[in-house]
Amino acid sequence: MQTPLQLDVQGSVSLPGLRSLVEERISSLETRFGRITACRVAIRGPSGHHRTGGLLSVSIYIALPEGLEVTINRTSQDDERFADPAFAIADAFKRARRQLQDNVRKLQGKVKGSSRAPIGTVARLDHERGFGIIESSDGREIYFPENSVLNSGFARLRLGDRVSYHETEGEKGPRASTIKPLRKHGMR
Repeated sequence: MQTPLQLDVQGSVSLPGLRSLVEERISSLETRFGRITACRVAIRGPSGHHRTGGLLSVSIYIALPEGLEVTINRTSQDDERFADPAFAIADAFKRARRQLQDNVRKLQGKVKGSSRAPIGTVARLDHERGFGIIESSDGREIYFPENSVLNSGFARLRLGDRVSYHETEGEKGPRASTIKPLRKHGMR
């Protein structure tokens, strides 16, 4: 790696050999995709003020010489496996590997650009405050307001529903609009 690994551990995260585990994952990516020029990994564990119930959040930023960059922010609100640092790190690096694969294929011209709307999964809903979060296929979280769901369908959305959407950049990050639930005929 061109620059040293930047590892930031916050909260009560304990795993013997945490740094070496992260370095092994980075080494595996370098073997597969070539030299990594920069890598930042932030692991946030629970503290007294967290509402995640002991679950970890892992963020990864990776840069390669070809101008490829990958950013992963991985947190699970309801998957107890994310209480285990080794699992949370493995999951985040798996998603980083997938994003790198997709980007390399695009650079090599092996994947044609698609005009189809991306598909994601409804990860969180707040019916009282009128918003939700979609988890994209690459693991990113995308905010959407109630009025972004087509045909006034916000009230019918459920956790785990698959949706197509259009993504834009909002003031505070990615934002979804034109959300269409993907259901088979005769359901709900």
